[in-house]
Amino acid sequence: MKNLITFALILTISSCGQRKENKTTTVSNLPLPDVSEVAAPDTIRAMIYFPGGKIQIGSQRLPNESPVFDTLINSFCLDKNLVTVEQFRKFVKETGYITDAQNFGDAGVYNIPSGQWILLPGANWKFPMGPGQPEASDNHPVTQVSWNDAVAYCNWAGLRLPTEAEWEYAARNGKNSSDPYSWGKSIIENGKYKANVWQGEQSAPQGNDGFVNTSPVGSFGITQAGLTDMGGNVWQWCSDVFRLYKGNTQPNYYDSNTRVIRGGSFFFDQAAEHSYTVSFRGSNSVETSLFNIGFRCAKNGKK
Repeated sequence: MKNLITFALILTISSCGQRKENKTTTVSNLPLPDVSEVAAPDTIRAMIYFPGGKIQIGSQRLPNESPVFDTLINSFCLDKNLVTVEQFRKFVKETGYITDAQNFGDAGVYNIPSGQWILLPGANWKFPMGPGQPEASDNHPVTQVSWNDAVAYCNWAGLRLPTEAEWEYAARNGKNSSDPYSWGKSIIENGKYKANVWQGEQSAPQGNDGFVNTSPVGSFGITQAGLTDMGGNVWQWCSDVFRLYKGNTQPNYYDSNTRVIRGGSFFFDQAAEHSYTVSFRGSNSVETSLFNIGFRCAKNGKK
């Protein structure tokens, strides 16, 4: 039985790692992508090119986000959208891959009546809320995928998971910015939610943002860099083992079995609105599958 950590077509690869059908946008002199791109992530793997450079990582908002430091990011490409259920299904169909949750026979779901996380038998990427519940929708982000599963998909696609620093660089739109969120300064702007987030306390009714659970990828528009869902909807696996930043004076926490997750999700987190910020850091074990964790892919190189 695994641990459940609560926080919490074969195609030719082109120079940026996206396949020939892929559309790549560069952050510099960025044109806004066509909205139809978001509506068909299964047929277009759009990737955004980031030229790299020096950027500040971290913040002083929460202890594990500090200290703020400068780092140099090499050029890379990042999926515009989270990997969807339909994209993951194509991978499984072609390879016969069996996820960790399917091997274990269960996956993590929050049980509202008991107020606890449980390992629910039969929950997996097809049925993230468990047997008898609705099947995952094709245009939603795939969930109930472990870090191991995400890496397997990336390897099949000729891509990789982003590093934590790359994720934050992309969330900050490739520049130093004081905005806490990838889209700006507030979760609600002009009376509209900018992301799929949890509203209020853990027991509060949900749906003010239009969704109770996951939302179709790109439902809340794009960031300045052209990315979708860089806060809320589902947590996103990164490649790194979770470590405190150099210079952080908290008691050191290190477990080689844990990996960084970023971005927050539709579900409650004790950090509340902080969990959706560009700098918030979470972690989970490599074999853990939860109903609110997914991923996007990255690739080294230039456009």
